[in-house]
Amino acid sequence: MGAQQVADRFAELYGAGPEGVWAAPGRVNLIGEHTDYNDGFVMPFALPHQVVAAVSRRTDGVLRLHSADIGGDITELRLDDLAPDGDHDWTAYPAGVVWALREAGHEITGADVHLASTVPTGAGLSSSAALEVVIALALNDLYDLGLKGWRLARLCQRAENVYVGAPTGIMDQTASACCEAGHALFLDTRDLSQQQIPFDLAAQGLRLLVVDTQVKHAHSGGEYGKRRAGCEKGAALLGVDALRDIPYDGLDAALARLGDEEEVVRLVRHVVTENERVERTVALLRSGDPRAIGPVLTEGHASLRDDFRISCPELDLVVDTALAGGALGARMTGGGFGGSAIVLAEAADVETLTKSVEEAFAAAGLTAPRVFEAVPSAGARRLV
Repeated sequence: MGAQQVADRFAELYGAGPEGVWAAPGRVNLIGEHTDYNDGFVMPFALPHQVVAAVSRRTDGVLRLHSADIGGDITELRLDDLAPDGDHDWTAYPAGVVWALREAGHEITGADVHLASTVPTGAGLSSSAALEVVIALALNDLYDLGLKGWRLARLCQRAENVYVGAPTGIMDQTASACCEAGHALFLDTRDLSQQQIPFDLAAQGLRLLVVDTQVKHAHSGGEYGKRRAGCEKGAALLGVDALRDIPYDGLDAALARLGDEEEVVRLVRHVVTENERVERTVALLRSGDPRAIGPVLTEGHASLRDDFRISCPELDLVVDTALAGGALGARMTGGGFGGSAIVLAEAADVETLTKSVEEAFAAAGLTAPRVFEAVPSAGARRLV
């Protein structure tokens, strides 16, 4: 989506050109699922797919929003009327960011916004976080707030948690705000410390495919919240601040203490083993052995499917078909209950694997999946 195209449409809508154009990407999480709200480790990277926003300031306390993807008329909101308990549609995400900035004491006096996105919605690729981050970055620049990427991510998370009502962790917003091209982001969600891990699969003759199952999900739905509440219950029963505090080598003892709390046992087991998988993946990539992360990805899928129970038949079909076709590893990615899976493969096998997955979906009578290569890309930035 070209910056000039978005700027031109802004001018058509609002009668004058924007003060700037910004972009924020969606993300793929390589490993580390449902660990972020447990103070654990995650490892996302940014996609080339992004939300682009043309924005100008206003001084009259009005926020005007328009999306090329949704269509319809401009939505006009008064800043003083923004509240978390309102009726929400897609505008809740940008409005929530403005609300969060003002709640944090930043003087935002209004804005005109036109948006266009290439991030698939409902695919587990953080389209909502990209939307939040691009608005936060634009207002940070226009109002000279001086906020760093991690702080913008925190404000965007607050917008999604409180204003939108989706109990998500900090990973998605941090990935969109802070990732670097050619790298995966090793993020400690407790202290937000970051390490950029080189992740150039093409140079190793490898590819990472994203398979969007076209099964939509919504994080504000009840199942995601139930998993989070179950993890918090597990931490409370074990007497720790968060499941991050349960060491991998102490997992069996911790599970024994939970007794017959079967559901909590499964959730705790996933989170603790997933944190270990993130650390193992980082070590393998640093050692220059990216092929070896394949089995780790597959282990992660089994844990999400059997312990966390957030996979679905379509995601399992992708993983099983890819592995049967010679993929090095595969797993679902994102919040679950639909969305996308990732497949690590030799470059020479991509065409065959893609065809196998497409044929498997057709044979099952399912909507054809969308398959594309995931290329580690730049985080949020100003384009114009």
